[in-house]
Amino acid sequence: MGTVRAVCLSAERGTAKHSVGTAEFVAQHGLRGDAHAGTWHRQVSLLSRGKVEEFRRRGAQAEDGAFGENLLVDGIDFSSLPVGTRFRCGSVELELTQVGKECHRHCAVFARLGDCIMPREGVFARVIRGGTVSAGDELTAELPAPGYRVGIITASDTGARGEREDASGQAVREIAEAAGYAVVSRALLPDDRPLLEAELKRLCDGGIADLVLTTGGTGFSPRDCMPEATLAVAERAVPGIPEAMRRESADVTKRAMLSRAAAAIRGRTLIVNLPGSTKAVRECLGFIIGDLRHGLDILTGRDADCGVTRG
Repeated sequence: MGTVRAVCLSAERGTAKHSVGTAEFVAQHGLRGDAHAGTWHRQVSLLSRGKVEEFRRRGAQAEDGAFGENLLVDGIDFSSLPVGTRFRCGSVELELTQVGKECHRHCAVFARLGDCIMPREGVFARVIRGGTVSAGDELTAELPAPGYRVGIITASDTGARGEREDASGQAVREIAEAAGYAVVSRALLPDDRPLLEAELKRLCDGGIADLVLTTGGTGFSPRDCMPEATLAVAERAVPGIPEAMRRESADVTKRAMLSRAAAAIRGRTLIVNLPGSTKAVRECLGFIIGDLRHGLDILTGRDADCGVTRG
């Protein structure tokens, strides 16, 4: 358990934040009025106060918020926690999505202090449930459940603009968690291929997720590009999974033949494209979710012999 020592905001990215005492956290957005809020995975930044004190003992003048942190907390070493850790503070719930980040030496923080500990010691989170947080509030950390980790990506222009609820992404989450998977990341992005490729690479290359389930962007619309993004980052294709979904879905609707969904492997992570409608997501994921675990056992090395059935 930790104690929030400062709640900080800034109007521009790459600049120091200033302590405001109390701030409103908005679900799937971030802190109201903060430059880093938005529909992405780094909505809130957290930093351990002990790390700042170590920096200050070296003679540096670093006030609260100096490193761009939204929450400065006593009693928790954030850099030691895994992605997927949940933080709770009153009604507010956060999910850790990234540990550290690339250091931009041209940013205002580095220019003023000559160093920045946020890239080494800070973590980032998204807001699961909103509410207010004030200095002096208690913050608790809950480690993710053991098992396979799932990252969810929803591709939707209207959803990314806030004009449509991400019901399909929520359906993926409910099915995955009911099957015993730990959802460690969830992103809502526009139908933009470079953004989708970057998020896929982050989840795979950062060792964040064992399975990435995407929803949306698999149709004939000129903006639909999720299969292209998936295959662009793929090291090995897995055609059998989308073939199975299309085959089973064809018993429900002949329009299943119009799905361009793909599946692929990058490193030790399996990526599977799902449709964009909530109904289709539930059907297609329901067809395959029971058999994905065996594939992940082989991919991650937990079961090296696929020819042996274990009790």
